[in-house]
Amino acid sequence: MTALRDIPPGEVWSPDRILRRKQIIEAAGLRWSVCESIMMPNAIKLGDAQAPRAIAAWTDTLANLGRAGIRTVCYNFMPVVDWTRTDLVYPMPSTGLALRFDMVSFVGYDVFVLRRPGAGANYPPALVEAAQRRIAGMGPDDIARLEANIIRGLPGGEASYDRASIGALIAQYAGLDDQGMRANLVTLLRAVTPVAEEFGIRLAIHPDDPPFSLFGLPRIVSTAADMRAILAAVDSPSNGMTLCTGSYGSRPDNDVLAIAGEFAGRIHFAHLRNVTCEPDGSFFEDGHLDGGTDMVAVIDILLREENRRRAGGDTMPIPLRPDHGHLLADDIGKTVNPGYSFIGRLKGLAEIRGVVRALEHPGRHA
Repeated sequence: MTALRDIPPGEVWSPDRILRRKQIIEAAGLRWSVCESIMMPNAIKLGDAQAPRAIAAWTDTLANLGRAGIRTVCYNFMPVVDWTRTDLVYPMPSTGLALRFDMVSFVGYDVFVLRRPGAGANYPPALVEAAQRRIAGMGPDDIARLEANIIRGLPGGEASYDRASIGALIAQYAGLDDQGMRANLVTLLRAVTPVAEEFGIRLAIHPDDPPFSLFGLPRIVSTAADMRAILAAVDSPSNGMTLCTGSYGSRPDNDVLAIAGEFAGRIHFAHLRNVTCEPDGSFFEDGHLDGGTDMVAVIDILLREENRRRAGGDTMPIPLRPDHGHLLADDIGKTVNPGYSFIGRLKGLAEIRGVVRALEHPGRHA
């Protein structure tokens, strides 16, 4: 699961560049199963004058991936910031360091550091008051670290920002609500889905992370209702979803098991991780088999769906991976992408594989 992240958003991935990456993977005895992801320019999300050109480039890239035999493409439609955390080294009681989203700290940054116009009106007064106290108690280094964590551009995002540039980009979205942004997504899907169908590609939209508005911006892939609207707008087997259990699970009113069950037939990719939510909207990344989602039940749904597809002649499995992981052992202190340390993800993969093996065991129902 990889992508050509060195190519700027909005530029076409040439057949030669795709082939070179594929050859590197195959030379190591592996297979490129999922493109994760084709970067989505803000022009497409905004639906501005540059959108047609950006959509054409995205479509050409999709076709070139199809010609190279890549059959699953993950993408997201989050405006300005991709997945967002306030703390990248949150101490866990006994399992290393985790990623955390602290709602009070985020509101403090938005209202009292970035000073986004009208930001205070987006949050309950008690939360704004708590955020003001939090920021007042922080020193310059603490505020700089918080700002870097929020706007640095975590893996998968389109860009890294400074305070001025992120404020300017947020301002470009002024007046664009959920309905307008959803219409821009549908415009994209109507253009690219026929290409996906032609090459047998499965498009897998990733949910918002976290699945609620940041900086007052629209978020349109956060709930089951959002997914129903997206799938109904372009009703094609190629138009599907990435089941990210951690993203959906970061919102307490999302029933992750119900989402997995309802949309099982359109799950084209799965990110398996777990979070623990707190009453004020904060959450932290828990162990893969801990947190608020019954991971065993999720994996059972995925395996049953694979069996259903196999019975119908579809032999392509649902690709999945352990998403994120705790910073453990001697990975602490190394330079790693936040959430993507080796040992923590390997631990998650081992746990997931153990669950799969147990669920597939022939004596399970004996």
